[in-house]
Amino acid sequence: MSAPVVVITGALTGIGRATALAYARLGASVVVSGRHPDAGEELAKELEGLGAQALFVRADVRFDDDVRNLVDQAVERFGRIDVAFNNAGTEGQPGPVTALTDDAYAATFDTNVKGTLLSMKHEFRVMQEHGGGSIVNVSSTYGQMGFPEATLYVGSKHAIIGVTKAAALEGAAHNIRVNVVAPGFTQTAMYERVTGNDQVRGAVNSVLPMHRAGTPEEVAEAVVFIGSEKASYITGQTLTLDGGLMSGWPLFPAS
Repeated sequence: MSAPVVVITGALTGIGRATALAYARLGASVVVSGRHPDAGEELAKELEGLGAQALFVRADVRFDDDVRNLVDQAVERFGRIDVAFNNAGTEGQPGPVTALTDDAYAATFDTNVKGTLLSMKHEFRVMQEHGGGSIVNVSSTYGQMGFPEATLYVGSKHAIIGVTKAAALEGAAHNIRVNVVAPGFTQTAMYERVTGNDQVRGAVNSVLPMHRAGTPEEVAEAVVFIGSEKASYITGQTLTLDGGLMSGWPLFPAS
């Protein structure tokens, strides 16, 4: 597919923004969404400057009406949706299990899990009408392992892999592929917040097999690939981008 119509949630920063730019450089029609109109309109203009057709739609993925409007506006403007990248997410409030609250649960799961489910609900609706499409959700290496004091985030990212597998089985009959990208440590604002300072980031990098965090652009290229017809026989899968972390902890790194 040379010039797809792409919808990206959580598009205003980090991996979402990098993916929007990657698609724009391919000449795609790109619909970007997020909660901040000024930043969204600015991004749409930047994408147009790269030769893309672009549209910003304000949407908070926690709310069904917002997601319905996003999808409907994309179809009204461009006629269809070929690829949807459900990138909106939050790390939530870290802390021990004993400190969990209803509000903390809702803040994490409403965005990460409910937001992904609502997005797929409406993307499926229009993709079924138009002969198929490709959906890419976002999990994490934390969706495949545990981490202390990150129970809610870890749980939400495990859930995204599960709902992706189930949706892929439903989508197969409608030519809708559904996959997951699962980044490890990636140089985003979330990474800056979680690590806190350069000393901690240096310690993290020292134990990664490739001795560095990934970049948003590297994740974006993976999204473009798995969302494209080059990956036409791939569905229900998790593409992990972690510099080798999930291969095993390098307690004895090679010299």
